[in-house]
Amino acid sequence: MLKKTFYMFIAIGILILTLFYMSGAFNNLSFESVWMNNAYEVLKILLRINIIWIGLVIFLETDHPSRTVAWLLVLILLPVLGFFLYVLFGRSYRKKKKAAAKILSDSDRMVKAAEIQQRLIDYIELPNSENPYNRRLMQLLLSNAHAPFSTNNQVTVLTNGLSKFNRLFTAIKRAENHIHLEYFIIKDDHVGNQLRALLIEKAAEGVKIRVLFDDVGSMELSKRYIQSLKAAGIEVQSFFKVPLPIFSRDLNYRNHRKIVVIDGVIGFVGGLNIGDEYLGSSEKFEFWRDTHLEIKGEAVYALQTIFLNDWNYISGQEVQGSRYYPEVVINKTSLVQIAASGPDSEWKSILQAFYKMISNANEKIWITTPYLVPEESIMMGLKTAALSGIDVKIIIPSQPDHFFVYWASQANVQQLLEAGVKIYQYKNGFIHSKIMIVDRLAATVGTANLDIRSMEINFEVNAFLYDIDVICRLEEDFVQDLSESVAYTLEGFSARPLHRKFLEAMGRLVSPLQ
Repeated sequence: MLKKTFYMFIAIGILILTLFYMSGAFNNLSFESVWMNNAYEVLKILLRINIIWIGLVIFLETDHPSRTVAWLLVLILLPVLGFFLYVLFGRSYRKKKKAAAKILSDSDRMVKAAEIQQRLIDYIELPNSENPYNRRLMQLLLSNAHAPFSTNNQVTVLTNGLSKFNRLFTAIKRAENHIHLEYFIIKDDHVGNQLRALLIEKAAEGVKIRVLFDDVGSMELSKRYIQSLKAAGIEVQSFFKVPLPIFSRDLNYRNHRKIVVIDGVIGFVGGLNIGDEYLGSSEKFEFWRDTHLEIKGEAVYALQTIFLNDWNYISGQEVQGSRYYPEVVINKTSLVQIAASGPDSEWKSILQAFYKMISNANEKIWITTPYLVPEESIMMGLKTAALSGIDVKIIIPSQPDHFFVYWASQANVQQLLEAGVKIYQYKNGFIHSKIMIVDRLAATVGTANLDIRSMEINFEVNAFLYDIDVICRLEEDFVQDLSESVAYTLEGFSARPLHRKFLEAMGRLVSPLQ
C-alpha cells in the first residue's frame, strides 16, 4: 500500500511539472540558481527519453498492429500527453505479473474435471451433442478455459430486470448456508438497498455472505452502504482497488463479471448489474432490455469456483471446502459449460469460442450485443458467414450509453451490410443483452460484449448452452426484439450525413486504444 501511494505521489508530481512545462510557465521564471536551471534541463531530458522509450515499446508491440499505429499517432501528435495516456491506459508491464499471481491462487477443481472430460468426450453420450461441431466447441472450452460440462442442470432464461431481481431476491430469502455475489456495478439506490436489506437480514440468520464488486464500476457506491454490510458481519471486497483511478494502471483490468451463487446449488449469470436503471428507472433510458440466467445444478460448481478464485486472490484468503460444492439432485437434463476469460487466462477463451461458434454455423447466427466492435477474426467470420448464405442477424442499440463505443459500433455497420449481414437498431429503449445463437444447436449468454475490452482486457464469464429448449426460449426473445427493431439498409446507411461519418471515424480511431 505504501509503495503504491509513493508511486501515486510521484505520478502526480511529474504530471504537475509536465503541465507547467507544456504551459510555458518555466519560461517566465528567473533561474538565479544554477541548480534550478540544471534541474529544469534534466526534467526536459528525462521527459524526452521517456517519450522515446514509450515509442519504442509501442512499436515493438506485436499483438495488434492497429493498436500500435493508433498509439504511435497519439504519441507523435501529442508527445507529452500521449506519454501519460499510454502509461495510464496502454499495455501494463504488470499485466503478466498480476495474471501469474492470480493463476497461482486458482483452484484446480475445474482443471482436473476438464482434463478428464477432454480425454473422454468422444465416448460420452450427451444430449443434443450428436452434431460433431458441438463436440468440437465443447472440446475447445475444455482445452482453453478448463470449462467442464455438466448435464444435471435446470436453466431458466430471465428476460429483463424485473424477472431477474424477483428470482434473485426469492433465492436469497431461501438461502441457508452461504451467499456469494460478484458484480461490476452495485448502486446505492432502491434496488441496491433492497439487496442490502436482504443480505443484512440473512446475515443475522447466520448465513455466510461475501460480496465482491469492481472498484471502478462501482465507484459511486457509498461508504455508508459498504460499512452497513460490514457491520452486519458480511465480508466485502473491491476488485483491483483504485484509490485514484486516473493514476492507476489497474483502471484497465476490470472485473465485468456478474455472478451470484446461493448455497452452492443455485447460480445467476448474465448481463444485469444491481441498480434501478436495469428496471427502466433511468432518466436516460425509459426501458432497459437485458438477459440473465438462473441455473440450478452442477453447472453452479463452475460459477462457485470462478467466484472463489476471484475472492481468494483479492482477499488473500483460502476459502474452500465441500460446503461450497454440495451434492445436487435436479430432475432436468440441460447441457451447460461455464467459461471464464480475462487477462489472467492463457488463451482468449471466450473470443475463441465465439469464433468457433461462428465458423460452425450452417444455417443462422443470431447475435444481440450492446457494442459491435468485434476483433478482426470475428469481423471476418461474420462477413464470411453472410457471404456464404448463412442468415446472420445482429441487434444493436439505437442510442448510446457510451459515446465512443457507440460510434465505433456504427463504424462497422457498412462493411457488415455490404457482406449481407442484417443489422437492426433496437428502438424500445436500450438493449444490453449479450447473446449468440447458432443453428439451434448452441447458444451463449453472459457478460462478454462483442468488443475488444471484453475479449482481451476485462474479466468475463459466459454460459455456453446446448439444450434445445433453452435455445428455443432465447430465440423467442430474439424474435420479439426484432419486432421492436428497425433494420438498417445499405442504401440508407450509405447516405448518412458527413458529421456521422466523422463521429464514426473518431470512434474507429479510439477503439484500438481501449
